[in-house]
Amino acid sequence: MRFLLRPSWLALIVAVVGFVIACYTFLAPWQFSREAQRDAEQQAIEASYTVPPVPLDRLVPVGGEITARVEWQQVSISGTYLPEAETLVRLRVVGGKPAFEVLTPMRTDDGRLITINRGSVTSPGQGVPSYAAPPSGTVTVVGRLRVNETDPQGRAVLTIDGHRQLYAADSRPLAAAAGLDLVPGYVQLSADQPGVLTPLDVAAPTGGAPFSNLSYALQWLTFGVIALVALGYFIRLEILQRRGGTRKKDDLRDALAGRDQTAADSPGAESPDHRPDDGPRETSLTDRYGRR
Repeated sequence: MRFLLRPSWLALIVAVVGFVIACYTFLAPWQFSREAQRDAEQQAIEASYTVPPVPLDRLVPVGGEITARVEWQQVSISGTYLPEAETLVRLRVVGGKPAFEVLTPMRTDDGRLITINRGSVTSPGQGVPSYAAPPSGTVTVVGRLRVNETDPQGRAVLTIDGHRQLYAADSRPLAAAAGLDLVPGYVQLSADQPGVLTPLDVAAPTGGAPFSNLSYALQWLTFGVIALVALGYFIRLEILQRRGGTRKKDDLRDALAGRDQTAADSPGAESPDHRPDDGPRETSLTDRYGRR
């Protein structure tokens, strides 16, 4: 087993053990947590259909923010749209076509500023398509509370063709760019509401088929077991090969020392002078014709 101390074997063992640790402490738990998150969001969406909309201050008090605890719940808001602070979310896809989501801040009756996601507009080309402006004056809308998205790359706000654009539905860069004190989070406008465009789907953003993350987690656990079994197999194979090589060396050493004649001289061994008959024996006359 001293061959395991060789650098190549040590590197292999470290790699396998590191992979197994990653499978059982990071990769599989990460997929389990994503599956739990998906289930929680789906349950929240289903529960939101059974509860009628409530005023915004019931779920988000003044000075508070939209959190995961209240996400997807329906609220009713009365206020006035602020079209001058409108911002688009770029790089969306709706029905297989490039699209933009339209974020329009609203000043509520209690003086707060909150972001309303009015839905999406598809673009036939590279530019921003024309879309309906929000209604003027005080309106009452119903929508679902949503937490902010986050742009993984942290890209800056753009202004293209007179339109302010973001890479995620996030009220924080919008607030900084527009100079507004917006409530963290936004409201996803429901269908048939004042100012709505093409309503967004009510679905968890995690995507993927049901139980897909659970399947991935089980696969990572299986890969960890396979890695350990494969390592044990290669170690056993190396041991067997080394044993076979030792026997061959011993046989050669015995042959050179002349010890290979021991088996031939042992009782019951076939004499080297003995040769099998090459053809049929000649039959005697007595055996052929019998005795008189």
